[in-house]
Amino acid sequence: MLKKDLLELCLLHLMAGGDQYGYELLRQLHGVFPDTQESAIYAILRQLCREGVTERYQGETSGGPVRKYYRLTEAGHARHAALLETWRGTRDALTALGIE
Repeated sequence: MLKKDLLELCLLHLMAGGDQYGYELLRQLHGVFPDTQESAIYAILRQLCREGVTERYQGETSGGPVRKYYRLTEAGHARHAALLETWRGTRDALTALGIE
């Protein structure tokens, strides 16, 4: 899997646990992939919405800017499962080669 696929898997995995707002997704991914550009993450989020994998909605305001939340659709849950299966196969193949 390439980094874009890994970022997509991570985003979908985070959303599988419940709705998330964009900045929180970004913050969590930067903790793991600090060299990833914010624009790349938001580009993936926009693409996922266009493909119907996620939905975006605005949350209630809390004294600050309106938060944009993301949630998985049925297609998103299916994509998450497929990417997770691909990741597991890649991980197992690398492990079989002694790469850990």
